[in-house]
Amino acid sequence: MTVDFAQEARVRIETRVNGRTIRAEVPARLSLVEWLRDELGLTGSHVGCEHGVCGACTIVVDGSCLRGCLMFAAQADGCDVETIEGAVASGRLAALQEAFYRHAALQCGFCTSGMLLTAAELLARERNPGRQRIREELSGNYCRCTGYQSIVDAVEVAARAQQEENGS
Repeated sequence: MTVDFAQEARVRIETRVNGRTIRAEVPARLSLVEWLRDELGLTGSHVGCEHGVCGACTIVVDGSCLRGCLMFAAQADGCDVETIEGAVASGRLAALQEAFYRHAALQCGFCTSGMLLTAAELLARERNPGRQRIREELSGNYCRCTGYQSIVDAVEVAARAQQEENGS
C-alpha cells in the first residue's frame, strides 16, 4: 500500500545531518531513512525489510546506531544524524573499508553500509572484540551474499589495525 504523503500532516524539524543543519517540514509518518534517501539524496542507507530486522537502514543518531526504518523523520528533531556518506567523508571508516575490500567482505553492497556502521560502533566501544563478539554485534545485519565469514574476518583485521595504530 502506498501512502500519499501529500495529504499527510507535516512536522517542522531542525536536525544536523552529516554535520549540516537541516530545517525541513516532513510528513508525520515518513521514516527517517526514507527522508534521508528521498528528500536529501543520501542513498547509502537502504530500505530492506521496513521492520528493523535486516540492518540495511542502519544510521547513527546521537552517536548510536539504530534502524532508520523504525524512526520517523519527525523524531530526528534536535538530533545529530550521521549516514554512511558522512561517516565515509569523515575518514573514520577507512580501516574498516580497506579490510572489507581486502577480505571480499562485500558483494552486492546492499548490507555494506549497515555492516560498516555497526562494526565501527563496536570497535569504538571495544578494542579487541574477538570473533564471537563480532558475530554477536553483526547478528542484526543480514547479508545474503557473503556468508558472514569474510565480514567477520574484515572486522577482526580492522580491530587489530586499530590496536596497532593506537599502540595497544
